[in-house]
Amino acid sequence: MKRYLIVIFALTLSISAFAQQNPEIKVSSYNLRMDTPKDSLNAWPLRKDKVKALIQYHDFDIIGTQEGFIHQIKGLLEMPGFAYVGAGRDDGKSAGEHSAILYKTELFKLLDSGNFWLRENPEEPGLGWDATCCNRIASWALFEDKRTGKEFYVFNAHFDHQGVVARRESGKLMVKKIQEIAKDKPVICTGDFNSTPDTEQIVSLSALLGDAYTVTKMPPYGPVGTSNGFRFTAPMKNRIDYIFVSKDFEVSKYAVLTDALDQRYPSDHLPVVATVHFAK
Repeated sequence: MKRYLIVIFALTLSISAFAQQNPEIKVSSYNLRMDTPKDSLNAWPLRKDKVKALIQYHDFDIIGTQEGFIHQIKGLLEMPGFAYVGAGRDDGKSAGEHSAILYKTELFKLLDSGNFWLRENPEEPGLGWDATCCNRIASWALFEDKRTGKEFYVFNAHFDHQGVVARRESGKLMVKKIQEIAKDKPVICTGDFNSTPDTEQIVSLSALLGDAYTVTKMPPYGPVGTSNGFRFTAPMKNRIDYIFVSKDFEVSKYAVLTDALDQRYPSDHLPVVATVHFAK
């Protein structure tokens, strides 16, 4: 019996040591829904604390957000221990919606960051291709995991909701920019791509990076669809929000979370979350 207990203790130490050497990273893609009074009972001031509570309860480490204005991002920073990178899509500073990346400062050191627009000239703000409504921006960050010293990139974007050409070309641009900026370093890419998995842009991204939904070791949890339109009974069949990872990462779990209170969702999109760690 004594020998048996010693073996169990040794195995426990071994597993614990491996977990410390290769810790998990909990990544989320979360469209916050812009702050607009026309949302009435679903307006941001009535949702902000619900979004924060969800993030904190599920203990997200890195969150690729979409649609947040600067005051919404700052509202999320009321959560202790978070910082962000990203810029407003209208001026590259603070004006307009952001594709901001939030991260835990205790776990990750920011080494570099930047932004580019989803358009023919990605270095400056403006409409891209057949988009008629909004500028679209992508943000990226280079992090060092303080626990392991390993470096990795995170890219986050929001594709146009109207322009078919804009979405297709945005996919090509994302592939090009990821290769250009990250080179051979590990990559995580999050976003609301307003595109289903069969579209050219998602097929292109999936050829470069693994779709967490398909490469997860544990079967996907929750609905397939990721957008609810603030309707509690929405069918949620269409998957338009994604987490992609390079082959440097393994995905142990993937979920689309349906947390709600009084039959109201915190946003008109559901948060997508994946638990990842560096591959051996």
